[in-house]
Amino acid sequence: MLGGAVVPCHGVELTVSLKALEQTLKQQLFSGPDGRYYLKGNSQSGCFISTEDPHLSFEQDRIVVRVKTRARLGKMVGGSCLGVTLTLPAEVSLAPEAEGETIGFKDARLKRISDRKEINFVLAPFLRGQVPRSMTVNAADLLRKALAGSTATSGYKVNLDRLRIQSIQIVGDKLVLDADGDLSVE
Repeated sequence: MLGGAVVPCHGVELTVSLKALEQTLKQQLFSGPDGRYYLKGNSQSGCFISTEDPHLSFEQDRIVVRVKTRARLGKMVGGSCLGVTLTLPAEVSLAPEAEGETIGFKDARLKRISDRKEINFVLAPFLRGQVPRSMTVNAADLLRKALAGSTATSGYKVNLDRLRIQSIQIVGDKLVLDADGDLSVE
């Protein structure tokens, strides 16, 4: 009876918890062997800028990402970086946006880096520009992963064939997506 049925969904509300969003972003950006995301350079670079230990929170209509920023700034000489080494907390707030099946982020605002203007001058462009471009979440992929075990639990294979996010907003400790989509049951 249900074999191969396609069920069109209209006006579905999906919620993504703060914990799930944080876990997804850690897997995407901070999954290297040292748990860092490099804004400039890499783990073998003498001079670099990296972030680590991300924590997310929702504040009004924005997502706040708190990270520890590590930087070795200076000039490369003989394979070493001559300059200054810094470890600073940083906060970047982002506005969530949706396009198709992807949750993205825009309007990055630096909330805090350092009390020293010269350090902010060096770090701010990297945090403001690269962090939002690198952080995206494909909501359809998350939902498909969640549905992957449907056969074992229900006896039916449920597939998400299409998802289109209409709007996105922060409500309490959840990211709420209004979406249209198609599910198939086999």
